[in-house]
Amino acid sequence: MTFGLIAGNGNFPFLVLEGAKKAGQRLVVAAIKEETDKRIEQVADKVLWVGIGQLGKMIKFFKSEGVEKAIMAGQVKHVQIFSGALPDLRMLKMLYNLPRRNTDSLIGGVANELAKDGIELIDSTYFIQDQLAQEGVLSKRKPDSNEQGNIEYGLRIANEIARLDLGQTIVVRAKACVAIEAMEGTDATIKRAGELAKGKLTVVKVAKPNQDMRFDVPVVGVPTIQTMIEAGATCLCLTPNKTLIFDREKMLNLANQHKICVIGQK
Repeated sequence: MTFGLIAGNGNFPFLVLEGAKKAGQRLVVAAIKEETDKRIEQVADKVLWVGIGQLGKMIKFFKSEGVEKAIMAGQVKHVQIFSGALPDLRMLKMLYNLPRRNTDSLIGGVANELAKDGIELIDSTYFIQDQLAQEGVLSKRKPDSNEQGNIEYGLRIANEIARLDLGQTIVVRAKACVAIEAMEGTDATIKRAGELAKGKLTVVKVAKPNQDMRFDVPVVGVPTIQTMIEAGATCLCLTPNKTLIFDREKMLNLANQHKICVIGQK
């Protein structure tokens, strides 16, 4: 079977490609011009570059390659979707029929269009299940009482924000919200929190209550910890079994070096 990969930015698409190769599966890539790292051409079997609004071109490519299952991996910045990119006719029709223009509706609409042509959008972690965060303390250090209080307070707020599809991350200090993610992404949210109240910050990143693992799966990695260090954040809480940790060993080593607690907690 040939799988299709819709590649956004970051390392996620490369990890999926690596996982597919380990599994002995062929993967062709629809790379988004505005987002995907050009290095994708060096590791993928076949790549077609498409604009962010060229849905019809992407589906035609997958059909010509015999793709039956597709994976969406890598962020497409929300601001890109609303940046004035020129949609093709198929994308225009999809957008016209959407009840809302939030992330779930937009990507759900793409999934529906793929399904019309017999292509199933599947779990984006299909080839990299081993990189999901487990429940419990993942770092050497456990959360102290203040951090645990921030986590419990933060989870209540973050889960509500995620339910409304506004963002996945909040930053807490002394059981008060310092920053809430909207379109800017996790690292930018942490950075903004550090500018507002540097030090003793707890970062809470959650999956949506009914997280669709086909898209918008929470992701953390080394850059997350680097941004936390700069902001003075001391604790990172993740939704277990629904959050991907990229470069796990490097990320946890860096967290341990700076005495940052990392925990999987619902």
